[in-house]
Amino acid sequence: MSFTFTTRLPLSRHAVDRDHLSRSIPGLFDQLWADSATRVLPVWHGKILLAPNDSTSAVHLALLPPARVAVSRQNPGLRVYLGRSLPTDLPEPTGTRIVAAQLDDDAAARLEPDESRWVNLRTVATVLGDRDTGLFTEALGVLNWHASHAHCPRCGAATVVEEGGWVRRCPVDNSQVFPRTDPAVIVLITDADDRILLGSNAMWENNRYSLLAGFVEPGEALESAVIREMFEESGLRVTDPAYVGSQPWPFPASIMCGFTARLADDQQASDLRPDGAEILALRWFSRQELLDAGAWMLLPGPSSIAHAMIERWLGAALPAATELIRP
Repeated sequence: MSFTFTTRLPLSRHAVDRDHLSRSIPGLFDQLWADSATRVLPVWHGKILLAPNDSTSAVHLALLPPARVAVSRQNPGLRVYLGRSLPTDLPEPTGTRIVAAQLDDDAAARLEPDESRWVNLRTVATVLGDRDTGLFTEALGVLNWHASHAHCPRCGAATVVEEGGWVRRCPVDNSQVFPRTDPAVIVLITDADDRILLGSNAMWENNRYSLLAGFVEPGEALESAVIREMFEESGLRVTDPAYVGSQPWPFPASIMCGFTARLADDQQASDLRPDGAEILALRWFSRQELLDAGAWMLLPGPSSIAHAMIERWLGAALPAATELIRP
C-alpha cells in the first residue's frame, strides 16, 4: 500500500521568506532593533507566548516590537533572524522582519510572569496558521542546534555566533559549523490482511503505541534505513518501501521521513520479535480494532506525521484518547 499526502503536515507548513542574503549584513541585529517595524518572537525553554485572543480571532504568536523585549548591548543573548513574513492577512505587514530571541528566566518573567501563557509547539501546532507554525518550528530547530553546538567539535573552543544566528565560527581556526538536522524514517507497515503494525517504546507508558521509527545511519539511503530499522525493532523483514512525505520534528533536531512498507512474502505476521530495549511490545491492528482501542490506547497526537499516516490508512479520525506526545 502506498499513498502521498494531499495536505501539508502540521509542522511542514510555512509562509516566511527566510531571506538568507540578509544574514551576512554587518550589524544586522543593531539594524533590526533600531527598526520599530521589526517583530520579535520570544522563546523561553522551548516555549512561546500567544497573542491575546478575543475569542473572535484566530490564534497567533505574540510577535513583539523590539522595545518590548529588552536586550543588553553587552549581553544581548542568543538571537536568530528568521526572515520576512509573507501573508497579507495578518497583523504584521508583508515583508515584516522577524527575529527569535531566547530569553533567560528573569527576562521571561519580566515579559510575562504567568508561566501558563508560555506554550509548547506540540500543543499549538494544529491551531496556528501556516506562517506561525513555520516560525515556531524554525526557531525551535535552530535554537536547539545552538544549545548543543556551543563549542568547536575540533578543538573545543567556544564558538562565536554569526550570520544572523545561522553559523557558529571557531575563533581558533575560523572553521564554521552550520545547523544540522538528523533524518529519521517512520514507517507504516502492513501485512497481507492490510493490518498495520504498531509498537510501544520503552520510554512510554505501556498503553502508548505508534508507528516504528529510527534514525538514518551515515552512508545509508532512506529506503535501506527502512528495511534495517524495521528488522532491528520488530524482527520482521519488510519490502517495497515507498516515500509518502516528510515533516520537521525539532525535538530536538530531526526530520521525519514517512514511508509505507509491506511485510515480506516469506515472513509470518506472528514472527514479531520486539528488540526488548527500545521496543517492548508489538501488535497488529485492523481498522476496526484500532477504532475500538480508543478507550485504552494512547496514539500519536495531531501535530505528528504518525498521526497523519495512521489516519490516512484508517480513513477516519483517530480515537479521542490520542495525546500530543510522540512523532
